[in-house]
Amino acid sequence: MKKDNLERARKRIDQLREYVQLHNYQYYILDDPVITDSEYDQLFRELLELEEKHPELVTPDSPTRKVGAPPLDAFQPVAHRLPMLSLDNCFSLDELREFDERARKILHSRDEVTYIAEPKFDGAAVELIYESGRLVTGSTRGDGFTGEDVTLNLRTVRTIPLVLGAKGAKPRKKYFPQVVFPDGRSSDLPHMIRSLLEKDFRVPPRIEVRGEVIIQREDFHTLNLAREERGESFLANPRNAAAGSLRQLDSRITAERPLDFYAYGIGEAERVDWKTQGEILAGLFLLGFKVNPYISRCRGVGEVQTYYEAMSRARDELPYEIDGIVVKVDDLSLQRRLGIKTRSPRWAIAYKFSPHQAVTRVLDIQAQVGRTGVLTPVARLEPVPVGGVEVSRASLHNQDEVERKDVRIGDTVVVQRAGDVIPEVVRVLPEKRTGKEKRFRMPGKCPVCSSSVVRLPGEVAYRCANFSCPAQIKERIVHFASKNGMDIDGLGDKLVSQLVDQELVKDVSDLYRLEESRIASLERMADKSARNLVEALEKSKSRGLERVLYALGIRHVGEHLARALASAYPDMGKLMSASLEELTEIVHGRESPAIQ
Repeated sequence: MKKDNLERARKRIDQLREYVQLHNYQYYILDDPVITDSEYDQLFRELLELEEKHPELVTPDSPTRKVGAPPLDAFQPVAHRLPMLSLDNCFSLDELREFDERARKILHSRDEVTYIAEPKFDGAAVELIYESGRLVTGSTRGDGFTGEDVTLNLRTVRTIPLVLGAKGAKPRKKYFPQVVFPDGRSSDLPHMIRSLLEKDFRVPPRIEVRGEVIIQREDFHTLNLAREERGESFLANPRNAAAGSLRQLDSRITAERPLDFYAYGIGEAERVDWKTQGEILAGLFLLGFKVNPYISRCRGVGEVQTYYEAMSRARDELPYEIDGIVVKVDDLSLQRRLGIKTRSPRWAIAYKFSPHQAVTRVLDIQAQVGRTGVLTPVARLEPVPVGGVEVSRASLHNQDEVERKDVRIGDTVVVQRAGDVIPEVVRVLPEKRTGKEKRFRMPGKCPVCSSSVVRLPGEVAYRCANFSCPAQIKERIVHFASKNGMDIDGLGDKLVSQLVDQELVKDVSDLYRLEESRIASLERMADKSARNLVEALEKSKSRGLERVLYALGIRHVGEHLARALASAYPDMGKLMSASLEELTEIVHGRESPAIQ
C-alpha cells in the first residue's frame, strides 16, 4: 500500500512539474499567461507540499529549487570548452567601416556582409550547460577561459529554464517577440523563429547557452528602496548588483534578488544545424529562453548605422540598461573563416554609445600614487549623478593631460563615464571661470612618503623614487590579490591598508607569514574572517605560473604576456635563466623557444 502511495505521489509530482514549467514559460518568456496567479500559486503550493512529504522524490530541476540552497564554502572553477571571448569596441562610423573592411578583406569579398545587430546588455555574462535538456552547470565568464561555478545561484533566476522546451508550450504566432523601433521598423526575430519552426527542431542532447544576467531598472530601484528600509547601503548600479548577486555563496540571497536573463549565443552544441546567428537566436527562444526582441538583420554598414542610431534614441526608454549594440556576422560559416584573435572574435564588434555626461565643479586636484610609483592627478569633484551613478572623483591621467585640457582647481567641467564606467573629465567650460581658479602642478615630493618625485626621459609619468613607499606597497598587494592575479578572497583595500600601516606586511611575500591571531586583532576582523583569509592565502599557493607573473605587477607584463611566458617556460627557475634574446622573441610575438 505504501509503495502504491509513493507511486501516485511520483506521478502527481511529475505532472505538477510539467504544469509549473509550462506556465513559467508562458508567463516569463511569452508574456502570455493562460491561468490566473492564484491558480498558479495553488499548483506550486501542491507541488511544494508533496515534495516536503516525499523528499526522496525531489530533483535538482524541480521548479521549487528556485528558492535557493544552503550556503557554499567557495566557488569551484569551471573551464569553458570554447573561450568566452570579449569584444573589441568601436565608437564611430569610421571605426565600424574599418571593422567591415577588415572582415571583407579576409573573406576576399567585395559584396556587403549581412550582420545581425542586437542590443549590448550591461550585466554579467554567464554560460549554462544543458545535458539531455536539463541544466547541469552554470558559470560566470571569469577570464574567458575559466569561470566560477554559480549553478545554485543561476537555478534561482526565474527566466533561466531548468528544463529545456517546456512540455506542451506552443508559442502562438501573435506572441512571438514583437517590437517597433523608433524609426518604425519591426523586429526581425519573429521571422527568424517562423523560419526555424519549418525545420525539424529538437532539443539538443548537449548545448552550452550564453547570455547576460541583468536587473531591470525598475526592479533595481525597488531593491534599493528595500535596502534603505533595512538600513543597508545602496547598490551602485544594476550591472554591479547583478554581478554581485551571482557571487553570493548563499544562493538563498540570490533568490531574493530580481535577476533576469537574456540568451544571445551558444558555445558547443551537439546535433544542432543552425547556420546563422539569426537561427541561433530563434533556436534559443524556442528552447525556452528570453531573447531580446530588438534584433535586426542588416545588409552592410549603412543599415547597421541606422539601427545604431535607432537604439541610441531608444536606450533611455528601455526597461534595462544597454551601453551600445553588438554587431555579428550573420553567416556562421563566414564566422568560422574569420576566426578569432587572442581575446576577441574577428566576426563581431561592440559599437558603443556616446557616454552619459554631466556638468560639475572641480573642488581639488590631488596626486595619487600607484603600484609602480606613478603619480596620477585625480580631480575631486562636486558629487554629480552620471549615467545612474554618483561621481565624485575622476582621473586626469598625467600632468600633460591636465595642461592639454587646461583643468584647474575651481573649474566647471563636463564629466562622463568612459564606456559608461570610468569617470573622466571631458572638457573645461572656460566661460564659467571667475578668476579664482588655480593651476595644478605635480608635487616635487611624494604626498605619501615625501621621497623625491622624478620624471624619466621620454616618459610622461612622474614617479615616486621610493620603491618602499607605503602607497606603492598597498597598490602592489591589492593588485597581487586581485581576481586575475592570485585571487585572494577577503584581502581588500581596507585590510591591505591596515596590514601595511601596522607594518605587518612590507611586500607580497609577507602575506604568507601572517598569523591568524594577529589578523583577528585588526579592526573589523574576527576569528572567522581571519581564518578565512589564512585559508584563502593557502589556496592561492596553487595558482599557476601565469597568474603569479601577472600578480607580481612587473612593468609591461599583462595577462597576455604572462600567459605567453608561462607557456614557454614551465617553471620560474627556467624563466629566470632565460636569455634576453629569448625573452625579446616572446615579447615581440615570435615563436617561443622549445623548452624540454
